[in-house]
Amino acid sequence: MISETLAKELSIQPWQSRATIDLIDEGNTIPFIARYRKEITGSLDDEILRKFNERLSYLRNLEDKKKQVIESIAEQGKLTDELREKIENAETLVAVDDIYRPYRPKKRTKATIAKEKGLQPLADIILAQETKIPIEEIAKDYLSEEHEVNTVEDAISYAQDIIAEIISDNADFRDFIRKLSFENGEFIISTKDKELSSEYEMYYDYTEAIPKIATHRILAINRGEKEKILKVKIKTPEEEIIDYLKDHILIDHSKDKKKDYNEFTTPILEETILDSYKRLIAPSIEREIRKYKLENAEKKSIKVFSKNLEQLLMQGPIMNKIVLGWDPGFRTGCKLAIVDGIGKVLDTEVVFPTEPQNKIEETKKIVKDLIKKYDVDIIALGNGTASRESEQIISDIIEGTKVQYAIVNEAGASVYSASKLATKEFPDFDVGERSAVSIARRLQDPLAELVKIDPKSIGVGQYQHDMNQKNLNESLKTVVEKAVNNVGVDLNTASLSLLSYVSGISSSTASNIVDYREKNGAFISRYDLLKVAKIGPKTFQQCAGFLKVFNSSNILDITTVHPESYEATKALLSKLGYRVEDIGLNNLSFNLNEKDYEVLAEDLAIGEITLQDIVSELKKPGRDPREEMPQPILREDTLEIEDLEEGMVLEGTVRNVVDFGAFVDIGVHQDGLVHISQLVENKFVSHPLDIVNVGDIVDVKIVDVDLKRARIQLSMII
Repeated sequence: MISETLAKELSIQPWQSRATIDLIDEGNTIPFIARYRKEITGSLDDEILRKFNERLSYLRNLEDKKKQVIESIAEQGKLTDELREKIENAETLVAVDDIYRPYRPKKRTKATIAKEKGLQPLADIILAQETKIPIEEIAKDYLSEEHEVNTVEDAISYAQDIIAEIISDNADFRDFIRKLSFENGEFIISTKDKELSSEYEMYYDYTEAIPKIATHRILAINRGEKEKILKVKIKTPEEEIIDYLKDHILIDHSKDKKKDYNEFTTPILEETILDSYKRLIAPSIEREIRKYKLENAEKKSIKVFSKNLEQLLMQGPIMNKIVLGWDPGFRTGCKLAIVDGIGKVLDTEVVFPTEPQNKIEETKKIVKDLIKKYDVDIIALGNGTASRESEQIISDIIEGTKVQYAIVNEAGASVYSASKLATKEFPDFDVGERSAVSIARRLQDPLAELVKIDPKSIGVGQYQHDMNQKNLNESLKTVVEKAVNNVGVDLNTASLSLLSYVSGISSSTASNIVDYREKNGAFISRYDLLKVAKIGPKTFQQCAGFLKVFNSSNILDITTVHPESYEATKALLSKLGYRVEDIGLNNLSFNLNEKDYEVLAEDLAIGEITLQDIVSELKKPGRDPREEMPQPILREDTLEIEDLEEGMVLEGTVRNVVDFGAFVDIGVHQDGLVHISQLVENKFVSHPLDIVNVGDIVDVKIVDVDLKRARIQLSMII
C-alpha cells in the first residue's frame, strides 16, 4: 500500500501516513495541515508534509503507470503471472519502463523491418545456439526477392538486427549496464578551440568520475555544451559490459570446466552483442545518465536556491521607519522615493549626481531637504549601476546626522517596476520611481515586497535559467507560500501578490478580497471574509488563521488562533480567570503543567497540542517570527575595494550561498567569496548551507583582493 511505503520512507507511523493522505484528499492545504491538524498527523511539520505530498503524487503516478502497462501487455496476449508480479513489484517509473520496453509499440526500427521480411525464425535459430550446420546454409532458406533479401549476408544481417533489439530490450541487462556505467563511468569534456577565452576554460580538457562530479559542474558543463563551446561524452567500462553480455547470451554446452560454445553461432552473436551495445544500449544509457545527473543537479540546486530564498524572505523587517529608497543610475539620474513606516509613498524625486551631469551639490541639497522634511531614518541604496558613486555621496550627506544607510540587493526590482502589477499599483509613476519604492520597501518588509517578483529574478541561486523551469517554479512557489503563511498576512494592507500565497487562496480569490476592500473599506473581522465572492466555508477554513485583522474588536483576529478554536479559547481564558480583552496586557500568567493541559483539553474538547499552541500564542499575540532573524547592517560611512588589506576583519551579510561557498557583502559593492574550505576550521563541510544562510551577519577576514578582476577572497576562519 502507498500509505505503508510512505510511512517507511519518511520514518513516520502508518497511522500518521493514512491520516495525512485523508487530509490531503479532503482538499486541505499543507500549511493548514501543518498548523491546525497536528493532533491528526502527530505534529508532522511543513517540510515532512511537503515531501509526503510530493512522494504521494509520484507513487500514485507509478501505480497508474503499472496499471497502464499491465493492460497494454494483456491486450497483446503476452501477460504472464511472472511478468505481472515483476511489474507490480517495480519501485520506480524507470524500472516499469525497462520491463515494458520489449512490449511497447515501436516506431519502424531495423528490427521491425527485419521481422516484416520474415527473418524472426532465423534470429531464433541463432539465439538457440544448437545448430550443427553453418548459419550460412540455413540462411539460404530465407532469401526472398519479394522482401529484398538477396544474399545470405543480407539474411544474417537482418537476423542480427532482431537479436540486437532483443538484447537491448532486456530489462536485466539494461539494469546491470546502467548501474555499472553510473558507478565506473566518466565524463569526458573537451573543446574544439582551446585558445578561446571563456568561463569554461577549466573544462577544455577535463575528466571526472560520474559519481563524484559536483552539481555546479554538471550545470556549467551543460551550459557550455549548449553554447557550443564544450563537447561532452560518457566513457563507460565497455570491455566489462561486453563480457557480461557474452556471459549471459552465449550458451556454454560443455560438461567440464572448458567452455564449449557453438562454433557456427558464436561469431555472429559476438558481433551482434557489440552492435547492440554500441548502437542501441550505450547511446540510450548515456542519455539516461546525462538526464539523471542533470535532474539530480537541478534538484540539489533548486534545494539550495529554495533555502536561500526562504532565508531572504524571512529576513528581519525594519518596521515603522521612514525610508528613502535610492535607485542609482547614470544618464537617467538617480530615482528617489520616500515611504512612511508602513510603506506608503510620501514623495518622489530625481537627482543627477553622477556622470554625465555631475550635479553633486544640487543633489546633496535636495536630499538633505527631503531628509529634514520627512524626518528620514534610513536610506536604502540599491546595489545596481552607479551604486558605488551614489554611496559616497550618501555618506557625505548623512555625515553628522543620525541617518544611516543600507545596501539593498535590487535584483528583480527592474522586472517588478516594468510589470503590470507595478503599473496598476503606481499608475502615475515611471519605472525608475517604482523601482525606488520597491528598494525602500524591501528594506522595510522583504517578504511583502519580494512576493511581487518572479522568484527566479531575486538572484539567490546559480544557473537557475538552465534548470527545468516547471520544477524550479513549483519549488520556489512552495518556499514563498511557506514563508507567507509562517509570518501571516495583514488582511487590510496585503497586496494582491501577497494574498495569492495564503493557504487556500487563489489569484482570483485574492483579487476578490482586494475588490471587496476597495468597495467596502477595511475588514473589521476575520468573519467578514465570508462576504467575499468565492470564499465559502472550506476556503475560509483553509485561509482564516493566516490572515490577521489588526483593527478588529476581537483581539484573537490578530493571532494565529483559528476561528474554529475561538470558543474554546474564550472558555480557556474564563477557566483561568481572564477575558479576551486581557490578551496582550502582559499580565496573563499561564503556569500550566502537563496534567493541567490534559485536564483542560478534555474539558474544552480540543486536542492537547492545539491547546498548547493557543496558550503559546496568547502569551505573545501577533508575534512576527522574523523578529528573531538578523536585520540588515546599517552603515554610516563607505568602504572601497582599494581600502581592503589582507588580514583585515570586517562584518558582512551573506547574500548568496552556492555549492562551493558563500558570497558575502562587506560594503564595497563587490561581494567576496568565502570558499567552502574557509567556512569553518578543522571540520568537513558537505555543503555551505550547513554553516551559513542568506541574511546571516558574519565576521570575515580578507584573504586576497584582485583589483583587476574585482574579486575578493574571504575566510570565516579568523
